[in-house]
Amino acid sequence: MTATSAATSGQKLTEQELEQARTFLQQTQNCIVGATKGLSEAQWKFKPSPEQWSVAENLHHAVAVLEAVGGGLLEQIHNAPPPPAGRDIEVIDALIINQFPNRLAKFPAPEIVRPAGDIQPAESLARLSAMYQRLNECLERPGLRDHAVPAPPLKAVSKGAYEVMDGYQWIIAAAAHTERHTKQMLEVMANPGYPG
Repeated sequence: MTATSAATSGQKLTEQELEQARTFLQQTQNCIVGATKGLSEAQWKFKPSPEQWSVAENLHHAVAVLEAVGGGLLEQIHNAPPPPAGRDIEVIDALIINQFPNRLAKFPAPEIVRPAGDIQPAESLARLSAMYQRLNECLERPGLRDHAVPAPPLKAVSKGAYEVMDGYQWIIAAAAHTERHTKQMLEVMANPGYPG
């Protein structure tokens, strides 16, 4: 898809875009649910060090980001300006899907989505499922490519080459972020001190 093919205001996503997003959403949801299936309370709460997050904290954070995107951001994005002309959306989509989950570079989480308080994994998993359903429903909205907002994660992974994401890209970014934290959970589980 070229940068101009989605330029018509209110245009729906292409079948290719829908399939890519739906598949990516399903894969990332399956991975995080599979990684956390059957964990004991000790396994949920184990922290390799005081600075590192537990599996439960990673799940809570992933859900908080999904809710921020699926709740607030996607409800307001239609008020945002159009994306810059001439940007290559295929390149940006690929960067999001392939680079956001990469754990080689570490970034501090904004305070608003940091895990805090008494985290209940069952509740977090229920909220995760609800948000994935919501993101899938949002894919049906026309005009997801028509507006864009600043995206610090994209700016970081693209080394400043790209600075905004449209609604579609925020949906796949939320899924990519879930994949990133599933990998972080697996790192916790691989720690020698992780309860058996």
